[in-house]
Amino acid sequence: MIKELFERRSIRRYKKDMIPKEVLERIVRAGTYAPTGRNLQAPIIIAITNPEVRDRLSKLNASIMGTDGDPFYGAPVVLVVLADKAVPTYVYDGSLVMGNLMLATHNEGVGSCWIHRAKEEFELPEGKEILKDLGIEGDYEGIGHCIIGYPDGEIPVARPRKDNYVFWIE
Repeated sequence: MIKELFERRSIRRYKKDMIPKEVLERIVRAGTYAPTGRNLQAPIIIAITNPEVRDRLSKLNASIMGTDGDPFYGAPVVLVVLADKAVPTYVYDGSLVMGNLMLATHNEGVGSCWIHRAKEEFELPEGKEILKDLGIEGDYEGIGHCIIGYPDGEIPVARPRKDNYVFWIE
């Protein structure tokens, strides 16, 4: 596990190859085992493999960012994490789900990257429509997108850790 933590990197270029369903299911299941405050399990995961929905979400994200490019870097899968705003720890809970997803993805030999602007996306009418179409009801806030796919190129090298990252009190 420690080795996985040290080696995982954000990937920003992907092959078009789809991840096998059984691999995706293991990754998503790992996300559901993230710790949550009082085990209330505030987050939900939307697993998007449909190219049209993926592209629709990419365009929405790009418009928020103010670009025409693909903010998902060509990744064929987008795992959107949202969390129930009624739970006091929802942002932290959703962030832990994102961490589990990225670590599980690396463990499966697949690349990932956390992409922001999910909060803004799902506050817009288009984002609310996506949730409605899926039958998702409630007051959810977008936490992040875990984009995943097979890396297209070299895995980035870890940058050195900053000085004074840890302060010991002994």
